[in-house]
Amino acid sequence: MRLHCELSGPDDAPVLVMGSSLGTTSALWEPQLPVLEEFFRVLRFDHRGHGATATATGPFTIADLGADVLELVDSLGVRHFSYCGLSLGGMIGMWLAANAPDRVDRLALCCTTASFPSAQPWLDRAATVRESGTSAIAESVVGRWFTHELAEQSPEVVKSFQQTLSSVDDQTYAAICEAIATMDLRPQLPTIGAPTVVIAGAQDEATPPEFLRVIADAIPDAELYIVGDAAHLANVEAVDAVSVILHGHLTTTASAR
Repeated sequence: MRLHCELSGPDDAPVLVMGSSLGTTSALWEPQLPVLEEFFRVLRFDHRGHGATATATGPFTIADLGADVLELVDSLGVRHFSYCGLSLGGMIGMWLAANAPDRVDRLALCCTTASFPSAQPWLDRAATVRESGTSAIAESVVGRWFTHELAEQSPEVVKSFQQTLSSVDDQTYAAICEAIATMDLRPQLPTIGAPTVVIAGAQDEATPPEFLRVIADAIPDAELYIVGDAAHLANVEAVDAVSVILHGHLTTTASAR
């Protein structure tokens, strides 16, 4: 599986890989690019069946999605990199840091979780998408990504994300839902040695702050930030706050190289 990717920033800068959430593309991280491109060669990618990446029917696991990223960086000749991921991208980041510890310099985890209390909601969503397509769940899912204030003030933003989710391949999306349903990364968290920052949206219903606190408590010396006035896509809704946190954490490596 070769992931579609986009590279930006100085050719000779340290590499920062950025993973997006389920149902979005690499465009998710555009709000952070002005801050990060100054210090990093930013590598953004589309998950299987998202954007310009080929479809995949499954079954597969979070480990398979993590292996996709390793194959991508290997194909580009990148040995060491920092990693920032939101939601599904964060799940992949935890797997990478635990299973390829010699590759990941620093880690940033946004609005994500190491496990869910129940697999059933994800299995139900997968079944709905297999039967009726991603468009059938776009409104309800994206409705949880933003606060009511943003939805009222910027309905065009919500609509754009609904359209993006609706464009994701149905079978691939369902297979990723099933991979998330069976995921439990908690046993691996204490083995992560990369310096880690964890960012939660105070109003995130999809991955509430307590989910992020579990991650921060389990990863040695991880720092937890809770961003107010933001829901699941905190990097979109609280651009400045998230950008400052990422800049402060990730550029420690960039400035040292």
